[in-house]
Amino acid sequence: MLDKKLLDILACPICKSPLHYDKVNAELICRADRLAFPVRDDIPVMIEDEARQLSSEEVDVLYK
Repeated sequence: MLDKKLLDILACPICKSPLHYDKVNAELICRADRLAFPVRDDIPVMIEDEARQLSSEEVDVLYK
């Protein structure tokens, strides 16, 4: 589980948008870029090459 204070200051490394924490998949989601950054051992991996591309349907489900 990520600390709330850490979540408040983290931003997408590409576009600087706020990130949403998906607890189920342990990912930080950037809606603007449609990327999911993994969280491994409670450490966000904020590297573009490590991010997973999301479909627009996945993004829509997360933000409903």
